[in-house]
Amino acid sequence: MILRPVRDDAQDAGVVREVAAAAFGVPRSLDDGGPATDGAARAARQDSRTRHLARSDPGGCWIVEDETAGPVGTVLSSRREGTWALSLLAVVPGAQGKEVGKALLARALHYGRACLRGIACAPSDPVAARTLRRAGLTLHPTLRLSGRVDTAGLDPLDGAVHQGTERHRDLMDSVDRRTRGGAHGPDHEELLRHNALFVVDDLAGSGYCYSRGGHVEALAATSRRLATRLLTAALVTTPPGEAARVTHVSAESQWALDVAVTAGLDITNDGFLCLRGLRPPELAIPSRTLP
Repeated sequence: MILRPVRDDAQDAGVVREVAAAAFGVPRSLDDGGPATDGAARAARQDSRTRHLARSDPGGCWIVEDETAGPVGTVLSSRREGTWALSLLAVVPGAQGKEVGKALLARALHYGRACLRGIACAPSDPVAARTLRRAGLTLHPTLRLSGRVDTAGLDPLDGAVHQGTERHRDLMDSVDRRTRGGAHGPDHEELLRHNALFVVDDLAGSGYCYSRGGHVEALAATSRRLATRLLTAALVTTPPGEAARVTHVSAESQWALDVAVTAGLDITNDGFLCLRGLRPPELAIPSRTLP
């Protein structure tokens, strides 16, 4: 087995995507969840995420190659202001149980060894849960909000919501520090590349939400009222006839469940939020791809 860094090029981005697809048992290029309706767009988003992290965190992104089988595992992780984040850990079925995942996670954890805080969004998979628990992370079950949005049931927005741009980077970093201990920094550029950005900033506080066609990618705010406003605004933009999706909602975020109830969404158990040195967030919904 050869362990090597992920390169910032199209070839390695494709390798990471194919390994992840094989590991998670889903159609190729669709390992970030959701319906298989935009395979090319999903592949582009995942490849872009891989190259972004390969540039910003080369020490946290690795591939394991077998001399005969080729690439069999990969990990993507980052460091942001003392917060270590695990974006992806994937091992193809034929290499599972051979300590490939253990070696990859060890390398990623070593990269984040100086960080006081850690975060990862894990699927509802017993192997992933055991792996991350053994690594010392605390596992918190999370909820998924999904379904067709009943816009008539949603309360009117109680204030302004603005379209965000790269000029709101300082605002978002400030909110991040309050909700996750460290700013996302350059990750905001990557998130903005693929999602619409909603921003609130008034006397009550501030917050932001990334959303793409009814899929809420990330949300953070300094008050329940602003968080509710942002999630409502994102759900209202869900295209007619399509389903909304909000994942890795912690049980502490009861405001989000209230919005889901008024919008007619289904609330189901789904996955884990894995934390080190952090409490489950009340006013943030982490990004699955860049937690």
